[in-house]
Amino acid sequence: MKKHPEYDLFLFIGQSNMAGRGVTGERWPQRAPELLPGAGYEYRAVSDPGHLHPIAEPFGAAENRSGGIDEPGRKTGSLVTAFVNAYYAATGTPVIGVSASVGGSGIAEWQGEEDFLSDAIRRWTDAERFLAEQKIPVRHRYMLWCQGETDGDRGTGPETYKAKFRAMFAQLQGWGVENCFLIPIGQYNGIHGYDYTAIHQAQLELAQEVPGVVLASDGFGAMRARGLMKDSYHYYQQAYNEVGTEAGKTAGNFVNTKQG
Repeated sequence: MKKHPEYDLFLFIGQSNMAGRGVTGERWPQRAPELLPGAGYEYRAVSDPGHLHPIAEPFGAAENRSGGIDEPGRKTGSLVTAFVNAYYAATGTPVIGVSASVGGSGIAEWQGEEDFLSDAIRRWTDAERFLAEQKIPVRHRYMLWCQGETDGDRGTGPETYKAKFRAMFAQLQGWGVENCFLIPIGQYNGIHGYDYTAIHQAQLELAQEVPGVVLASDGFGAMRARGLMKDSYHYYQQAYNEVGTEAGKTAGNFVNTKQG
């Protein structure tokens, strides 16, 4: 690890489209980008808590904890590397990333009640402790959130979703998270006809209403029409690359303005 004056710590948190289900196909053969040299490192709180590793896809694949965030073999390629490359290009500050995403999780399971949020906070505090022990300086602390498909399937009401999101974000702010960069969900592409409109709109409203929440990319909404959905819920790697790049640029520009 090449030492930099400062790093930004990111919690990559949410459900399967944050965890990453990217694959290639004949029409969409693009793979995840290679990490720019020195752009970012993964802190593996579960599988290797004593080291940092250069970010690579599938990001977080080894980070499975029985009874918590646990989906061995399901992470195949995420938006994280594309996000980190764009963020680093914009800010010049490398990212230290913590994986805390699991597929099929509704907002009710991110409330800090011995649930997925509880595990995410444990990973976060382990990262903070490690970085302090290693005297690795952290400039900012952020989260990138992408979740909501399960709530669309379950028919979670938009006001319920917003209230539970606020409760979750408030807890993470209590652990030092400064801003939430938000990637809203896209469209459903399956035979059951779930309507994601209400949850998607609720997420856009959260970015307008909640201080500290920043809309990073709404790019998933266009992917079904472009043929970039690989199944009912998930995307080809190219879609993750595009959304990750846009979100990283947005986040980097936001941080640069905040610094100024």
